[in-house]
Amino acid sequence: MPIQVLMPALSPTMEKGNLAKWLKKEGETIKSGDVIAEIETDKATMEVEATDEGTLGKILIPEGTADVAVNTPIATILADGESAADLAKAPAPPAAAKAEAPAPKASESKASESKAAPAPQAVAEPDPEVPAGTEMITQTIREALRDAMAEEMRRDADVFVMGEEVAEYQGAYKVTQGLLQEFGAKRVIDTPITEHGFAGVGVGAAMTGLKPIVEFMTFNFAMQAIDHIINSAAKTLYMSGGQMGCSIVFRGPNGAAARVAAQHSQDYSAWYSSVPGLKVVAPFSAADYKGLLKAAIRDPNPVIFLENEVLYGHTGEVPKLDDFVIPIGKARIVRAGSHVTLISWSNGMTYALKAADELAKDGIEAEVIDLRTLRPMDTETIINSVKKTGRAVTVEEGWAQSGVGAEIAARIMENAFDYLDAPVTRVSGKDVPMPYAANLEKLALPSVAEVVEAAKAVCYR
Repeated sequence: MPIQVLMPALSPTMEKGNLAKWLKKEGETIKSGDVIAEIETDKATMEVEATDEGTLGKILIPEGTADVAVNTPIATILADGESAADLAKAPAPPAAAKAEAPAPKASESKASESKAAPAPQAVAEPDPEVPAGTEMITQTIREALRDAMAEEMRRDADVFVMGEEVAEYQGAYKVTQGLLQEFGAKRVIDTPITEHGFAGVGVGAAMTGLKPIVEFMTFNFAMQAIDHIINSAAKTLYMSGGQMGCSIVFRGPNGAAARVAAQHSQDYSAWYSSVPGLKVVAPFSAADYKGLLKAAIRDPNPVIFLENEVLYGHTGEVPKLDDFVIPIGKARIVRAGSHVTLISWSNGMTYALKAADELAKDGIEAEVIDLRTLRPMDTETIINSVKKTGRAVTVEEGWAQSGVGAEIAARIMENAFDYLDAPVTRVSGKDVPMPYAANLEKLALPSVAEVVEAAKAVCYR
């Protein structure tokens, strides 16, 4: 049967793109790995590689076509022995999606996003920040972030948002959708493409008493601004003898996304969490994203708020409360267990929760801790769990050397060494720059199988 070539996505949040150019013609022989077309968005251009061999039977979308939805069939490849007469056997393309609705106000939710793939779920212990009987609503993480900012901007006129494409474009990942319409251009500010410049402006504004939320399109770009973040924002309170504070939030996606290569995939959790003067937050669930961002905005100190691009479309239950705030510095046990403690944060929780499900099938009950905050770290919750289970495995997408997992392991050794029945084990990203190729990228990241293997090893199973 003829094979359809689908419109690929440049990132997990991409919904459509332009088919810029065909590099192969109908009737030409195609080999696996051949570049057959180029697609582009307003941010990047990517080559489309053939994954199958055969003949380019029919081009379904002509070059120059704009706004082609992801997963739309764009061409058909005929296998050896097939002819043009076989094109009719190709699967019918899916029905066209409905036109995109106008941007909602900040207080509204996009119903279409509630259909996004949910993050792994587990039976969690009751959250002490949520009163019993509280009504819950389902939101994507990007909606939870947007609502957190909108609520704080309504509450405090000193709070404002600045960054690349946060206003007119509604945010590179649509996190600031609707804020410009509600709060206007004086409080939702599009900046030039110069992280060093607008991060410095934000720090200066914070030193005068305002409360900026500085969005980086990715924390990889924040390296241009790291002098402002560390030497100015983090150290000024100490260097001024407590006379000058800096209430500012630096937020944006951190770590790997999908096929954005080494310079756009780095995990900065360990970098920022090593710096005195900074608080570092890295949530996983929609509720935690909302509650912790509100806490970060109110905090008098500079806060690094590490998000994850892969998680933006994931849904979760968020308490329907007038003012839902989660204290910074408190971890949460999301799954109780007695045999081994799995410790993670942000997207690492995806691997930890799925691994816990697999381990349960073999009779191993894993206790899963979501750190939520990396600095200050909730050492007490970690130690109490390890004293109960006697074993610990850390899970992170960042590199192992000098990583957050290494810090956790050191604290366990210092505070619970006599309770350990096995060495603390780390599962992390591989010690290489992130590859661009999808198959190599997958190998460079942790996997559920690696977490299961590590947990079984410390349980001597």
